[in-house]
Amino acid sequence: MNVLLLSAYHAESHRQWAEGLMQNCVGIKWSILTLPPRHFNWRIRGNSLSWAMLEKDLLCAGYDAILATSMTDLSALKGMVPDIAAIPSAVYFHENQFAYPASGRQQQNIEPCMVNLYAAMAADKILFNSDYNRRSFTQGCDDLLRRLPDYAPRTEVLAKLQRDAEVLPVGITKPLMSRQCAAPRLQLLWNHRWEYDKGPELLLEIIRACEAQQLAIDFHIVGQQFRDCPNAFAAIHQLLLASGTLALASWGYVEQACDYQQLLADCDVVLSTAEHDFQGLSVMEAVAAGCVPLLPNRLCYPEFYPANNLYGGEGLAQQAIAACEKLIQLLEQKKQDPLLAQLQPPSVEAFYWQQLAPRYQSILAELRR
Repeated sequence: MNVLLLSAYHAESHRQWAEGLMQNCVGIKWSILTLPPRHFNWRIRGNSLSWAMLEKDLLCAGYDAILATSMTDLSALKGMVPDIAAIPSAVYFHENQFAYPASGRQQQNIEPCMVNLYAAMAADKILFNSDYNRRSFTQGCDDLLRRLPDYAPRTEVLAKLQRDAEVLPVGITKPLMSRQCAAPRLQLLWNHRWEYDKGPELLLEIIRACEAQQLAIDFHIVGQQFRDCPNAFAAIHQLLLASGTLALASWGYVEQACDYQQLLADCDVVLSTAEHDFQGLSVMEAVAAGCVPLLPNRLCYPEFYPANNLYGGEGLAQQAIAACEKLIQLLEQKKQDPLLAQLQPPSVEAFYWQQLAPRYQSILAELRR
């Protein structure tokens, strides 16, 4: 079976997904087109033009199915390249622009939302990495179509989403590293992109709450960084260096994959403060490596993790206190059991590629028919 994979904004999580598919789905010959994850507004609106004009030979090489990310302007691409218009296609939503939190510097723009919507309408199958993603996209489409002045096919759009949509998470790889030592202090991992949507202000408030309680915690603050870094990270760095009880154990991007995997294995807790997570791959990988998750009671997290791994609260201060209280409990448990063996993280085996790849293969085979 020949499948064309289109990833129009090839961010790290999209790359992991594509590589996982190509490595784990048997009997499929893949061809792939990607575009780099930069110049967002041009990329999401211009990818169809770029590919139609620059990659026509590859697009027209003959395929049984097309699998495109939701950033792909699939409807325009099919219009500009008629040879692919009749090829059955699926669109995969790693995220949706309706539920993406806007930064203070962004102006409201429905173009990215419309690209998502048109891609879904142009596809035969619509796949979401979580039910939260599916629900927030459907609600976003509903809200938008209600606001439009006339000729808005709300009923028809919602009917297609209900009929053709399915939840199918991104797979993760079974970890190979084992814990090398049991540190006497609680090892806490925060492993996300260093951007506003990952909640650095809440992370700062949690660290302040831990400092006020004089907790003995080693913080590992790691992740991909960009030119514009939220100011909260400078404050986090200063606070951890100056603390009498907290310690800064890791800081910045971990270059080597093996070092990163070992870090996951050696930490006790993985913390999220995200304002935006549609599956939370970095958390899921840490949980697979043995970390106990400590996650906000929102977004996709209640779908994947038990209630005792979630913290609530309205606003930064309440959430920080709730997270700190759970860390106090974990510290008490670690005193009795340095390896936290009695506090097993929830199982994420259902998200290993070995479990999910057959579902992807089945959906692509169905498209072919």
